[in-house]
Amino acid sequence: MSIAIKLSQGRVLDPASDLDEITDVYIQGGNIAAIGRAPRGFKAQREYRLEGLILTPGFVDLGCHLREPGFEHKATIASEARAAVRAGFTALCCTPDTDPILDNPSVVQHIQQRAMAARGAQVLCLGALTVGLKGEVLTEMHALRAAGCVGVTNLDRTIMDTAVLKHALAYAASAGLTVFLHSEDYWLGRGHLHEGATSTRLGVPGIPSAAEIIGVHRDLTLVADTGVRAHFCRLSCGASLPPIAAARRAGIAVTADTSILNLLYSIDDIDDFDANFHLRPPLRSHGDRRALRAGVNKRAIDAFSAYHEPHDADAKAAPFALTEPGASTLDTFLPALLDLVAQNAFDLKTALIAASLAPNQILGRAGGRIAVGAPADLCAFDQNHSWRVATASLASAGKNNPALGSEVTGRNRLTLVGGTVMYDGWQE
Repeated sequence: MSIAIKLSQGRVLDPASDLDEITDVYIQGGNIAAIGRAPRGFKAQREYRLEGLILTPGFVDLGCHLREPGFEHKATIASEARAAVRAGFTALCCTPDTDPILDNPSVVQHIQQRAMAARGAQVLCLGALTVGLKGEVLTEMHALRAAGCVGVTNLDRTIMDTAVLKHALAYAASAGLTVFLHSEDYWLGRGHLHEGATSTRLGVPGIPSAAEIIGVHRDLTLVADTGVRAHFCRLSCGASLPPIAAARRAGIAVTADTSILNLLYSIDDIDDFDANFHLRPPLRSHGDRRALRAGVNKRAIDAFSAYHEPHDADAKAAPFALTEPGASTLDTFLPALLDLVAQNAFDLKTALIAASLAPNQILGRAGGRIAVGAPADLCAFDQNHSWRVATASLASAGKNNPALGSEVTGRNRLTLVGGTVMYDGWQE
């Protein structure tokens, strides 16, 4: 339940308005009631003193694998929604690769009910673009939207039949849904590492950059033809950015993001068979990483996201090529963001736009701002707190994190979702 809350003397940083000052923020009725000076008649039922902390809009994950229903041995909606608020996330987009697949309203309703009971980050559903994610039969997208889906996607399950993809995009446009595209040529994308010297040295089949670049060009052509709103997910190649920029200049409604891991690491960081670096799309070259960072700076890439994929231990306990791709990234998202700022990849304002404001805009939501009347979806973090990444220190049920064993900096202390305190670090 939302109560009247005073957040006092934190460094309030709102990237949308360039607000950056030590002041007080007042929360009432789930929204921000005032900044700096209490509104008339305001009586705080609870006060949090935020000296030494930075108060910002909460983060949003545009593609979180919650695993439930169907894969509760990896994680559950409750475990990940709670881990999310601990890490400063206020909203997660649930991917449709559940069991059963999120391709009908009943599964949407089940996930929404479980998320409400979890009392963690808000969970937003991405419906399946095709039934069973098989790329053959279109889902009832109007029904999915009516049930609350914020978009549709086929994830990385490439729709090989171009006619099916075109019809799917046109149908999504008629339903007013954004399509989240993971662009990749199926035949070139069947490897496990970026194709190059490292994949050759390790003897692991590679995925050439051309797999993504060809996929982006194909998908852009169909997006332009159908007029659908499209969001390109997890771009990993620098060469994918120019065609998207050209599409924008032509007036095509496209946005794009990348994974924070593709901004932080490159293929050069893989020197052994650590399966926690088995990702899809893979980590690319140092040049690709540099181009992606520049893309965030220039807003050619609108957002970056955790793309959280928790796995059980067995999923990563096999030869590299036989392990399941993906990393558990919620817990270390904030330290990764601050590390990128410290490396001068971009400044903190740009990082917060990409991690909060832009994802909310992509989803058509009002969040990502600290302004009077805006939703009180906020987090307060200590940018100087150092801690060691170990399985015991990760709140997520998935311990498959590439940073295991590393010393990182940055710890979230407080998270509010809709004006309700969902994580209080002082109570731990």
